[in-house]
Amino acid sequence: MFLPGGKHVFYVLSAVILLSHWVYGQHCIWYGECGNSTAVLGKKYNCNYTGPPKPLPEDGQELLMELCPNYVYGNNSVCCDTQQLKTLKDNIQIPLQYLSRCPACFFNFMTLFCELTCSPRQSQFLNATEFVTEPDDTGKNTTNVVKLSYYISQTFANAMYNACSDVQAPSSNVKALSLLCGRDASRCTPDNWIQYMFDINNGQVPFAIEPDFEDVPAMDMTPMNNRTFSCTESLEDGSGPCSCQDCSKACGPTPLPPPIFTPWTILGLDAMAVIMWCSYIAFLLMFFGVVLCMWCYRKKMVTSEYAPILDSNQPLSLNAHGTEFLGEATCCETLGERFENTLRMLFSSWGSLCVRHPLTVILTSVVFVSACSAGLVYMQITTNPVELWSSPSSRARQEKDYFDQHFGPFFRTEQLIITTPWTEPNVFPSTTGPVITFSSIFNLSLLHQVLDLQTEITNLTAEYKGETVTFKDICVSPLSPYNDNCTILSVLNYYQNSHEVLDHVFKDEFYVYANYLTHFLYCVSSPTALDDSTDTKYHDPCMGTFGGPVFPWLALGGYEGTEYKNATALVITFPVTNYLNDTDKLGKALAWEKEYINFVKNYSNPDLTISFSAERSIEDEINRESSSDVTTIVISYIIMFVYISLALGHINSFRTLLVDSKISLGIAGILIVLSSVACSLGIFSYVGIPLTLIVIEVIPFLVLAVGVDNIFIIVQTYQRDIRMTEEELHQQIGRILGDVAPSMLLSSFSETVAFFLGALSTMPAVRTFSLFAGLAVFIDFLLQISCFVSLLGLDIKRQEANRVDIFCCVKLPEAQQTKSEGCLFEFFKKIYAPFILKDWVRPLVVAVFVGILSFSIAVINKVEIGLDQTLSMPDDSYVLNYFGNLTEYLHTGAPVYFVVEDGHDYKTTEGQNAVCGGVGCNNNSLVQQIYSASLMSNYTKIHNVPSSWLDDYFDWVKPQSSCCRYYNSTGAFCNASVVDKTCVHCRPMTSSGKQRPNGTDFMRFLPMFLSDNPNIKCGKGGHAAYSTAVDLTNNNTDVGATYFMTYHSILKTSADFIDAMKMARELTDNITHAVGPQDKSYRVFPYSVFYVFYEQYLTIIADTAFNLGVSLVAIFLVSAVLLGFDLWSAILVSFTIAMILINMFGVMWLWNISLNAVSLVNLVMSCGISVEFCSHIVRAFSVSTMSSRVERAKDALAHMGSSVFSGITLTKFGGILILALSKSQIFQIFYFRMYLSMVLLGAAHGLIFLPVLLSYAGPSVNKAKVIAAHNRLIGTERERLIY
Repeated sequence: MFLPGGKHVFYVLSAVILLSHWVYGQHCIWYGECGNSTAVLGKKYNCNYTGPPKPLPEDGQELLMELCPNYVYGNNSVCCDTQQLKTLKDNIQIPLQYLSRCPACFFNFMTLFCELTCSPRQSQFLNATEFVTEPDDTGKNTTNVVKLSYYISQTFANAMYNACSDVQAPSSNVKALSLLCGRDASRCTPDNWIQYMFDINNGQVPFAIEPDFEDVPAMDMTPMNNRTFSCTESLEDGSGPCSCQDCSKACGPTPLPPPIFTPWTILGLDAMAVIMWCSYIAFLLMFFGVVLCMWCYRKKMVTSEYAPILDSNQPLSLNAHGTEFLGEATCCETLGERFENTLRMLFSSWGSLCVRHPLTVILTSVVFVSACSAGLVYMQITTNPVELWSSPSSRARQEKDYFDQHFGPFFRTEQLIITTPWTEPNVFPSTTGPVITFSSIFNLSLLHQVLDLQTEITNLTAEYKGETVTFKDICVSPLSPYNDNCTILSVLNYYQNSHEVLDHVFKDEFYVYANYLTHFLYCVSSPTALDDSTDTKYHDPCMGTFGGPVFPWLALGGYEGTEYKNATALVITFPVTNYLNDTDKLGKALAWEKEYINFVKNYSNPDLTISFSAERSIEDEINRESSSDVTTIVISYIIMFVYISLALGHINSFRTLLVDSKISLGIAGILIVLSSVACSLGIFSYVGIPLTLIVIEVIPFLVLAVGVDNIFIIVQTYQRDIRMTEEELHQQIGRILGDVAPSMLLSSFSETVAFFLGALSTMPAVRTFSLFAGLAVFIDFLLQISCFVSLLGLDIKRQEANRVDIFCCVKLPEAQQTKSEGCLFEFFKKIYAPFILKDWVRPLVVAVFVGILSFSIAVINKVEIGLDQTLSMPDDSYVLNYFGNLTEYLHTGAPVYFVVEDGHDYKTTEGQNAVCGGVGCNNNSLVQQIYSASLMSNYTKIHNVPSSWLDDYFDWVKPQSSCCRYYNSTGAFCNASVVDKTCVHCRPMTSSGKQRPNGTDFMRFLPMFLSDNPNIKCGKGGHAAYSTAVDLTNNNTDVGATYFMTYHSILKTSADFIDAMKMARELTDNITHAVGPQDKSYRVFPYSVFYVFYEQYLTIIADTAFNLGVSLVAIFLVSAVLLGFDLWSAILVSFTIAMILINMFGVMWLWNISLNAVSLVNLVMSCGISVEFCSHIVRAFSVSTMSSRVERAKDALAHMGSSVFSGITLTKFGGILILALSKSQIFQIFYFRMYLSMVLLGAAHGLIFLPVLLSYAGPSVNKAKVIAAHNRLIGTERERLIY
């Protein structure tokens, strides 16, 4: 059936028109390349062509399959020829190397450009808007497309961006879009990314392409909206989804750090404070209740400690009516008495011998001291902080040694932090948006001045062993020998360290289009760029002259987020090569650093404020600090020496002043103390144990404290003693030595054993101090009971001969010699001891000291751990300004290397998946776990994703990339920048060739990757970034140890550094568990340059408890034996010393003294000094024969308290006060404050609390000792002493 004629014609015409529109909609807009682009030299325009798609020539089929496989169907009719495909391949090389690690991202990216270049339906979404006709190379006029609009679906643009937004660029620790979007990835959007890629000013696009983002047809154009893949989807060619590192959606929920630890509280108050406060109140109620009951009981019935004395008319002595009432002594008491009697007899005989043969004893002592001190010629002083604070057997030290041996030591760092007093901002009048404001540090004149300074530094020369040393001789050159430029991490490297480049500007009479400020903005967004594409004429690179990028967070400071233009400080870092075992090369570096320090110290520029540091700065300043404090230390010792010399004498009358003086004896005693120190240093120098500054500064103080106390005890005991009739001098001194030497042995041997056990510590500083201190104290004791006793005998003979002290040849007229007890002894005996031990004073003393103890226990867990590095510097050190600016301005912490030990198999797919971070890699791989940690940087202290040589190697070796090529004839590597037809791709463009290399292929091309310098054709070359990251073994046939580098977040306090190391170790423990097969022994560990210094703080609490605990146990055991197996007395000594140590922690909290190796040494020393304050008092109490504990405490306090007070307390107090004048902060805090605390606490506990404690809970009298004393003294002139 036919329609009417008119209608029939109408429908036919309508069909023809519709068909013609459809055919027209399928035509091309270009085909082939014609004229040369005027925008980008070396590139061509496409030829205008509006016909149908053409079958692709045979020579382009393989390229089409490689680049745009979706168009491979039928006769492969497309709107591009082979040359256009070649141009496309060349143009996508850099994006391919960065984006292809995420298949979905790269597929979407290629869809955008394949549709633009070759789509057979171009005319639907491409509209050529501007043409130019000009002759081609053959002279024939051709029409070229010079401008077009590209209609892109907003949905497509968003999907493409979303698939690529998380893709990482492993070698640069940033996201790939930071390198491909013309701005930082955080400011990149779907629209501005595509606009940047199509911007004619980016140096890559030969003609203008204006993207138009629409989701609906407009202007008869249908936006390109091809299928896209999410980064979580697999592609149709079998490629898997993107890795978690490159696709946050594939990771699941963002990892969250564990909840912040909340302090333990009770009712909103600190739990420890509440507990100790309640405990203290409970103790006071119980204690005062018991005291009150006992007082009431005594009011009713006068009693004594010993019932048989109740009927005595003379209750002050246990011996008033003989010893029958005591009953039989126990076996333990008898054993203790016999042991003590043996000591008494031995020391009495020894003392008598020393006095009878003084010259022999003195000469023998001199020979012994000389022989020992001769070892000082072999003395070595350790100033290397690593050797000082890190044990060779410690984990951090072993890991450092492993890193140094396999990758070389971490480079030395010379750094400047530059600010300016200028406040006027810099403004760039943007032609495309609002005015851009920069901080004052970016003033062009200032940058020129900074560049001049930088150049002057790099031109510095030094002399070393007659050779001239330049910066080039010692600097780090990552591309050497191809490029010997030195690494300088400075924003001026964005301008190639050139004044001329810095002055580049492109403008006309109206506008400035590009200058150093726009170049800066481009470079901080794309630090690896080899060509600034912000302007068609501004093609300066951002990559540094040394062949590597300068990341803005390393070269700028004082900004927020990524607002680098607001930076207020420039950071310039000069890495210098470090040397492991080459002293000559290291000497050259040290010599240059010395010149660098002197130059910057003397540099003056009113426009620049500079803080700086060199690798050697800290060690230099510590040495200078030690030298500058010599005067303070010498004055301190002089004061102590003068006091000892004057206080040792007991002046009976003004007429006998010169005779009674003991200046010469005091000087001799001091020389003996110093000789014992010299002996200790010499003996260990023979053995080869090096000294440390702590040993030199602390041990003389310690031994002087111990030695002076013993000297005062011997001399003052003699001064209070009366020689018996027919008793010769040697017998009297022997008898005195028999009485006091056991007490000296108790204190000295306790300290010696405690110190030697302290040497079990793994901390080198503590171990060395303990060894030297233990031996010095023991030698001091030996010299005191020998040489000093002989000298004392000679001095007494001088005094009895009325010869003047010092000038012993001068003899004064005979005068009647009278002996009187000293004022201090009288004060202690008649005033101080009775007052302290009054019934109403004793409870108050206990209450006060238990209160102090409770407070100290409450705050002991609040003492900070660590050592603020500023404290180790003198007050006037230039390094202090540097440390301050480091904390204020820097935004990134130290580099951290995640080292995989030798043993991992990188040649298998399983081994690769366990480490890499790209497609197909395990979700718990090494790179992935570090990436996940970087997402919680505030908790993990990991700032960036790691640079991964393995992932970059996979991108580099892909057959689609132009990076991996070799000469077909020789097999040698062919760099991507080389134009040579004999260069062929490493791997074939087959499905297997596109897979990761395994086995021999993996090792065949890896050395090429590690030797390839990055260039504009291939940014993935691994020479600069990874040449030291992979340790090739077995003649380059296997991979040994490797590392993956990232950065810690900014670390400001000791707690930050400690947490960073702790978290990194926890992370690597998890990685080792995930990566390492069960049958292999290798592991993954973190390494950063500061770990060896801060590792001690991970165990400092355990080390402190161990060292102090061992010392207390040693003191208890020695005290128990030398006190005649009196366990209770030993317990009281140990308890009192423990109180002193706990109170030291209370003082540390109050005085802001942190716990570290220095303070631990002082705590160990305070443990030893506390023995001096306690042991003498307790022994005097234990041998006293008075009737009650109170009376025995008075007797002990009177006889020993005065010697302890005049000896150790007053001697050290005067010397310590001078330390407050030191310029060294470490001296002021760790020596002045801690020494003052230990002396005051020791004196308070030994002279106040301990006598009171003994009066309440002292041991009962040893009946065997009472009987022995009675039998020994009865019938002699000293019989009065037992009544």
